[in-house]
Amino acid sequence: MKYLLLFLVLALGGKHAWTHEFTPAYPTLEQSYMDGILVTKMLLFNRREDVTYYELSVFDGQWNSIPFAATDKIVEVKYLQRKYVDIFIREKDRSRAVYICSKSKLQTDGGNITVVSSRICSKIK
Repeated sequence: MKYLLLFLVLALGGKHAWTHEFTPAYPTLEQSYMDGILVTKMLLFNRREDVTYYELSVFDGQWNSIPFAATDKIVEVKYLQRKYVDIFIREKDRSRAVYICSKSKLQTDGGNITVVSSRICSKIK
């Protein structure tokens, strides 16, 4: 009983480290309006007050960077805002592309402030 009470106090009383959302978790690539180019639409939702910018990236299974295109590779999303982004990948890179990721870009004033960067990746179907 004592341990249950301690667990509840820690679980309910602690601060939560909220992160951003990047969905869908398993996006599918479809033919875009351009020949040889595939596209998927991703939704970025910012639940962090301390972050406004997110960097987009595409990786293979060994976390090597894959070339891709988007309207912006660094996206501005204000606190509690949502933004759709189109990710374009060459058809010839389809078999190599495994993850589409977003990473929070932190702005610091140069002080000794501990900051936490978050990266969320979706695995391509």
